[in-house]
Amino acid sequence: MGMTITEKILAAHAGRDSVQPGENIWVDVDILMTHDVCGPGTIGIFEREFGKDAKVFDPDRVVIIPDHYIFTANEQAHRNIDILRAFVKKHGLKYYYDPDFLKAEGMPSPYADPKRTSYKGVCHIALPEEGHTRPGEILLGTDSHTCTAGAFGQFATGIGNTDAGFVLGTGKTWLKVPPTMRFIFEGELPPYMMAKDMILAIIGDIGVDGATYRAMHFDGDGVARLTMEDRMTLCNMVIEAGGKNGLVTPDELTREYVLERVTRAGTPQAMTFHDNDPDAQFIFEKAYNLDTLEPMVAKPHSPDNKATVSEVKGTKLTRAYIGSCTGGKISDFVAAARLLKGTEVRIPTFVVPASTEVDAALDTEQVDGTPLRKVFQDAGTIIGPASCAACLGGPADTLGRLNKADEVCISATNRNFPGRMGHKQAQVYLASPLTVAASAIRGVITDPRELIGSFV
Repeated sequence: MGMTITEKILAAHAGRDSVQPGENIWVDVDILMTHDVCGPGTIGIFEREFGKDAKVFDPDRVVIIPDHYIFTANEQAHRNIDILRAFVKKHGLKYYYDPDFLKAEGMPSPYADPKRTSYKGVCHIALPEEGHTRPGEILLGTDSHTCTAGAFGQFATGIGNTDAGFVLGTGKTWLKVPPTMRFIFEGELPPYMMAKDMILAIIGDIGVDGATYRAMHFDGDGVARLTMEDRMTLCNMVIEAGGKNGLVTPDELTREYVLERVTRAGTPQAMTFHDNDPDAQFIFEKAYNLDTLEPMVAKPHSPDNKATVSEVKGTKLTRAYIGSCTGGKISDFVAAARLLKGTEVRIPTFVVPASTEVDAALDTEQVDGTPLRKVFQDAGTIIGPASCAACLGGPADTLGRLNKADEVCISATNRNFPGRMGHKQAQVYLASPLTVAASAIRGVITDPRELIGSFV
């Protein structure tokens, strides 16, 4: 029997010729990532179980990226950074992206400039930018959206602090091989659609538990035409369907992206490009035609509360938010800026880059000759520093956080559970950056097709 890409990666890392869904196997881990929220807990478990004098399994395969609670005066958040710094120094970890402006300046304003530091921004975007996502490897992270890296043909999934503490000491973990669901997209993405609409359509169809402990493989010529950032958007929200991991078949576009950014030992590494066998077995298959899909939203308070934008258009909003690992990439901002250029937003609109690389690109990428940053400034948006910011609420002084019960926000983020972005009674509609921008212009949920003619 043939194998899927997920099964091939796991078999190779278990030292076996083949594996089947449902089998429990030991696998070697290529990269372990943690951040400022889960890192201290992972370190505590590692030191408790292996001893304070124990060594990590490989200091070059542990990546630590503070990103969640950075631009805040919260003392507990800053304490977590101190714990990470001490651990990195003790073990000589090579890949630690420190927000050292905190150390140098104490409590920064929300608009402190991180460009002159080693700070990188949101882990799921920084990982590929810094060359830590490679086809055929296993990446584990103490964050559920680690599945983003499946866009590179990699087995990537989130794990808890206890599992991460074990990996930190051994470089191994115990996994059950997941069955694979296959989602096929045919056609070409229209100018009023984004990858966010594609994944919202899937989650709305199968539910937030529809892919529980399953791999989600995105396939078809519609996916092959997507940029790497669009593929990352698809895989990023696999966890919102309960998925174990997401995958896109790696291709030449993948190779080019990775070779430009590979970091380990400073030289390109051998990459394994797996593909599904012709007789691979899928537990579920569903096909979509991109020509007939419409812009989507997820209504409060669940990512599977699906509606087309046309069904909820006119809903009054109090704010808009474009950012996060899902909607804060440079292509997301280019799409939003194409609509926002020459207009002004009617509601408070927050623009939060996912990484410092994306933040820098706001000054170099242009729409009709105008840098993106100026487009956003002229439109009256509030531009914040690269971080997770309001995506998961965060401390009360977090940029863009929903602090009032009557807030109604349209957001390019990934979750809209009660309290996710702050106040537990606030309402959050999930949408593409394009739909968020269109809605910010009018102050109500707006179908981007109504404004799209200016750049089609």
